[in-house]
Amino acid sequence: MQRSNKDVWVGLFVILGALALLFLALQSANLLTLSFDKGYPVTAKFDNIGSLKPKAAVKSAGVVVGRVDSITFDDKSFQAKVAMSMDKRYTFPKDSSLKILTAGLLGEQYIGIEAGADSANLAAGDNISTTQSAVVLENLISQFLYNKAADGPSADKAK
Repeated sequence: MQRSNKDVWVGLFVILGALALLFLALQSANLLTLSFDKGYPVTAKFDNIGSLKPKAAVKSAGVVVGRVDSITFDDKSFQAKVAMSMDKRYTFPKDSSLKILTAGLLGEQYIGIEAGADSANLAAGDNISTTQSAVVLENLISQFLYNKAADGPSADKAK
């Protein structure tokens, strides 16, 4: 059985195509970042992180300015501790605030950072204390239903 030169080139092309598809899948799922500069680490504590995951984006004005490194549970304050790596190109004031936002109605969650007005900037190892937890859709629905049940019969039925 002879192998031709074309078989080698076809095999190489198939391998390159598979690698390209793997790269696109990892990139679209935010599991691959091509930044070799780690940035500066900051932490924050949230009461509820919803479905926030490691590698989620940290955005300001729609621009990705960092990534979530890890999420742990602090058993002393009973809060989620989120460690983030901020890009060194972007500096934010120390009194900046964080909130967990959702891309679209049921999309992935990310952290939004709003710049404060302090003259000193965040540095490596700083903790951001002003945070707003994720809005959980189930909690909103149950609160709406509870309020409707507490209202009792409608005013139209009372007449």
